[in-house]
Amino acid sequence: MQSMAYKPTKWLLLKMLLVLFCLTPACLADSSAFSSPTNIFKPASTPAKSILGVSLFVLVITGVIFIVVAGLLTYSVVKFRRRKDDDSREPAQVYGSNQVETAWTVIPVLIVVVLFMATARVIANVQNAVPPNALHVTVIGHQFWWEYRYPGLKVVTANELHVPAGTPTELKLLSADTDHSFWVPRLAGKTDLIPNHPNVMWIDPKEPGLYLGQCAQYCGTQHAKMLLRVYVQSPADFDHWIQQQSQPALSSDAAVEGRRIFEATACVNCHAVSGTSAQGLFGPDLTHLMSRDTLAAGIAANTHENLRSWIQDPSRFKPGSLMPAMQLNEHDLDAVTAYLETLR
Repeated sequence: MQSMAYKPTKWLLLKMLLVLFCLTPACLADSSAFSSPTNIFKPASTPAKSILGVSLFVLVITGVIFIVVAGLLTYSVVKFRRRKDDDSREPAQVYGSNQVETAWTVIPVLIVVVLFMATARVIANVQNAVPPNALHVTVIGHQFWWEYRYPGLKVVTANELHVPAGTPTELKLLSADTDHSFWVPRLAGKTDLIPNHPNVMWIDPKEPGLYLGQCAQYCGTQHAKMLLRVYVQSPADFDHWIQQQSQPALSSDAAVEGRRIFEATACVNCHAVSGTSAQGLFGPDLTHLMSRDTLAAGIAANTHENLRSWIQDPSRFKPGSLMPAMQLNEHDLDAVTAYLETLR
């Protein structure tokens, strides 16, 4: 009966270590994780690189600690395991060692101090070192979408942030309702948007491209569908985008009826369209709606079908969305959709 009692635990640790060492190469060989557009191991901005550096530093130190502890534990389990020919006498007992107790007190304290200082240095550099030549953008989190204001450029847009490559961008983070969190893993760490408590972060992506992110703080029913899209453009392309976004909404004779219906409904209470009577502040600015690639904070492509369905019933895309279904008949729905498609 004694042999049955110790056999299950005799090799338990060895089996766990064997599984760990077998799975680790397989995980590292999975290239899909490293090709992700939100890959934290492929930073594209100075803050993200600093965070990755301190993360790897912590990982190396904790990895060494794990190997040492696991190695000593494995050695003890194998070396001093109970054998069939062991007698029942208790082994010699050793009580205390000043040298060992001093070592396992001083060494962990030194490790914690080193980790604290390295982390504090990165936090200070990321939070306090906003470059003086930075572009300023105000980010406002809503349930469940993002508003972007460029104060010095007089541009307001939604859900798709555009910044120039090679130029630092300071993001002033505000919340219109509840807590949110701005996180684009390849550009910077998570920073919360808290009501009545402005936060600031900055990014300086070097290469043009599309960088994806996510609201990282639970903010309600559709928190998971409050996506982030950051378009990093060449300076020339960014200047062209700013110029285009600065223009008022273009009118079209083919969409006069749709505009009339739009301005006669509750749409104007929430949305703004430059050059029209629509001056709402609760929903996204629609002046250049069709210049965006997506709808509903990145969850659907900006196509005719999706736009029409979104106007008809937003809950198809986002149950619990604060935008109500407009209850338009088929004719009016087609007319409003046609009008919105002229807003480029």
